[in-house]
Amino acid sequence: MLINIWFNNLSSRALAIALVLCVVVVYFSYSFNACLFASISRTLQKSNLRNFLAPLTVTRTDNATTTNNNNNNRNNNASNNSRGSGNNTSTTSSSNNNTHNTNFSSNYNINNISVDSPLTGHDGAPKYQLLRQQGLRPSRHLPDTLIIGVKKSGTRALLEFIRLHPDVRSAGSEVHFFDRHYQRGLRWYRHHMPYTIEGQITMEKTPSYFVTKEVPQRVYHMNTATKLLIVVRDPVTRAISDYTQAASKKTDMKRFEELAFVNGSYSVVDTNWGPIKIGVYARYLERWLLYFPLSQLLFISGERLIIDPAYEIGRVQDFLGLKRVVTEKHFYFNATKGFPCLFKSEARSTPHCLGKTKGRNHPHIDTNAIERLREFYRPFNNKFYQLTGINFAWP
Repeated sequence: MLINIWFNNLSSRALAIALVLCVVVVYFSYSFNACLFASISRTLQKSNLRNFLAPLTVTRTDNATTTNNNNNNRNNNASNNSRGSGNNTSTTSSSNNNTHNTNFSSNYNINNISVDSPLTGHDGAPKYQLLRQQGLRPSRHLPDTLIIGVKKSGTRALLEFIRLHPDVRSAGSEVHFFDRHYQRGLRWYRHHMPYTIEGQITMEKTPSYFVTKEVPQRVYHMNTATKLLIVVRDPVTRAISDYTQAASKKTDMKRFEELAFVNGSYSVVDTNWGPIKIGVYARYLERWLLYFPLSQLLFISGERLIIDPAYEIGRVQDFLGLKRVVTEKHFYFNATKGFPCLFKSEARSTPHCLGKTKGRNHPHIDTNAIERLREFYRPFNNKFYQLTGINFAWP
């Protein structure tokens, strides 16, 4: 009541002054808070704390429904597979493109799909934190390149060797997305890829992709411009290596000759046995060629990868449009293992070999069994030579 009496006794002039003062107080309070907020924001932008507060939101668009557009934007100037004959297992790529194409992945768009920050994962290396501070934002991408096979032909060696290149990043283990986990979707697949920055190639290796019927079409639906690396090896030696690996895990395994032939006779080869069936390369390659042109496939000789790794990795770098960074200076030959080793790698700065399983001794196989298998594979090998345009000169 007293307040009402006091308010009624105020003159219009006093009331106007009071209102003006209130407006001034509100204005200065708002300005002060705005300046304070801007100052805090600038401080956070300059501080490493921002890396924890801001989620990583830059990624490439999933290509499951936009594969046809990728062909128009993708760089397809890498060289075709070399063609050769005679005793040369492979020939030099005809590409003259020895400089890295920094627009290799320019067909991808930026969207607002968030993924976890690399600071929280195994890819949170100091170099990536430094790149982020320089305005480069690492993100997970669907793979540009796949090593699709062939099992026990040298796929692990190929991956480790090409990973020496600073512009190649790969998933550490076989993801098996296209053959075992396809129903999980491309978002799941991308989450298993490494962080990369603009200009780097994302790569994944799963050798079983080559022989799985549904995989070519699934890869095509992801990205029609995917580049495919295929390591091949004399199918007889490959089968023995495959058997040797399986036998090392199973002590009571039958002899190779018992499994490779029907009824204990060398006359009939058991084509249903996995190690034998995988070696019929032409059968599986025909499926891939229904979806991808030969120019998007590079065939690496497993034999030459061991004898001259720098040569084969040079071809791979040309095919991917990369500068030839990985050369003979990165390798040395371990006479004990009979396998090339590395002076350093992405993970280690000291000389080391790939592992105790590389260069594993094979069991003795009956010479007659080997000759029968060579006879069996010969027509399939010739068909494979015709499809690829490369004579690998297997016995």
